[in-house]
Amino acid sequence: MQPRTPLPVVVLISGNGSNLQALIDAQQAGKLPTDIRAVISNRADAYGLVRAEAAGIETAVLSHREFSDREQYDRQLITLIDRYQPGLVILAGFMRILSDHFVKHYLGRLINIHPSLLPAFRGLNTHERALASGVQRHGCSVHYVTPELDAGPVIVQASIPIVKGDTPATLAARVQIQEHRIYPLAAKWIAEGRVQMRDDGVYKDGVRQDFPPVLEPGQTLEGF
Repeated sequence: MQPRTPLPVVVLISGNGSNLQALIDAQQAGKLPTDIRAVISNRADAYGLVRAEAAGIETAVLSHREFSDREQYDRQLITLIDRYQPGLVILAGFMRILSDHFVKHYLGRLINIHPSLLPAFRGLNTHERALASGVQRHGCSVHYVTPELDAGPVIVQASIPIVKGDTPATLAARVQIQEHRIYPLAAKWIAEGRVQMRDDGVYKDGVRQDFPPVLEPGQTLEGF
């Protein structure tokens, strides 16, 4: 069996890029069969651009402030992304709500990571809301992006317990550790052709996933 050609990827960021770094590290370690062809940011001061450049990855900045509306920006962003002919577009802290036109253009090849156990706590301030709600578990979810915000089918989740004394900051830090584990994992499954989005949900190894797999604390990725 011949090795699969690395999947061409474009990553969109707005800030620090810690999830981008997790993807770069996995790719460089030979654990992620992708070819990150470009990292694009809407902010020139995003530290993730420094991470990409250090890894020898091409970078580009397209500021949303130069466009009069979201639709115009997203159309130009599509033009920029498509220069790299990606098989997958990864949102790694890209802090913009995407237009329906953009999402539909990349439907089935656009993924995001959200800091909650979806469908719980869609939107912002997930850690504060989780603590206020009294739930005992929190986490993160990798999902395909659809026009409805944070409502696309989930590929994989990681769950952690909420412990006494947790604050939004401590909870965010522990969730982020799990993000760095499951985002490369989801990208790996897609790059290997093991996971696809179809009209009725996510399929893994040809089987529809009625419930996404959930990584628990301390659980290794071997065989996951």
